[in-house]
Amino acid sequence: MTTPFTVGLVQMRSGLDPARNLDAAVKLIEQAKANGADYVQTPEMTNIIANKRDIMLAATAAEESDASLAAFRTLARKLGIHLHIGSLAIKISPERAANRSFVIDPQGEIAARYDKIHMFDVDLANGESYRESRSYRPGEQAVVADLPWGRLGLTICYDLRFPTLHRALAETGASFIASPAAFTKQTGEAHWHVLLRARAIENTAFVFAAAQGGHHEDGRDTFGHSLVIDPWGRILAEGDTEPGVVMAKIDPAEVATARARIPSLQHGRRFEMVDPTAKTVPLHAVGGSS
Repeated sequence: MTTPFTVGLVQMRSGLDPARNLDAAVKLIEQAKANGADYVQTPEMTNIIANKRDIMLAATAAEESDASLAAFRTLARKLGIHLHIGSLAIKISPERAANRSFVIDPQGEIAARYDKIHMFDVDLANGESYRESRSYRPGEQAVVADLPWGRLGLTICYDLRFPTLHRALAETGASFIASPAAFTKQTGEAHWHVLLRARAIENTAFVFAAAQGGHHEDGRDTFGHSLVIDPWGRILAEGDTEPGVVMAKIDPAEVATARARIPSLQHGRRFEMVDPTAKTVPLHAVGGSS
């Protein structure tokens, strides 16, 4: 379908209490709906942001008993919207969680789940250190979800730095790419805008990126600046660092127009990588369309 629709991105500042975070998210989701949103996206770690694993695990639950997820399903049904929860910390064992995204349809059913594939294990120059793999199990499957207006490719935060994932989503028919995030202030200032615009341009797709923003209870600072970007790389709407809602009208026909102008998705070619220092020539193919 090429019917225009309205996107609402919920920007949050999640803390350590899932119940308080749920209340904050519900109010902003309802505001987005009141402003005309058909599709609403929340950021990564909507239910909790906690650096310490024991605090996170003590406050979270398995998917079937997660109170936030149940409430969001009820809310999607009540409001009659496609509600994309950017991610929740979902307990999968006593020692680990999944960083899991949920796309919920207007009937309150879960239309798609995606577990973040790439783990943020990084030491930053300002002394901040993150070891996401200690607390979260990485996903192993790329996921798309069919919306009434086109196909949505799912990613979460650090996935943004891996363009092959985005290309695979686009080659599977995604017209829209979701990038909910809790980008750090330091890396966000350097790379947030340019990476999101690049992912939109190289895949001629809309990008929807709801973000966490500001100073959190666990001590971290996130960048905010939720963004809606069109297939030509233009920023249609942007937040600041405060909690709120970012709105934009989306015309899916612009995807076909951009892909006709720059048909790079059709021009990818398989190639072999030759390493002159290797004893044998690798046989695997890299990049391009099959």
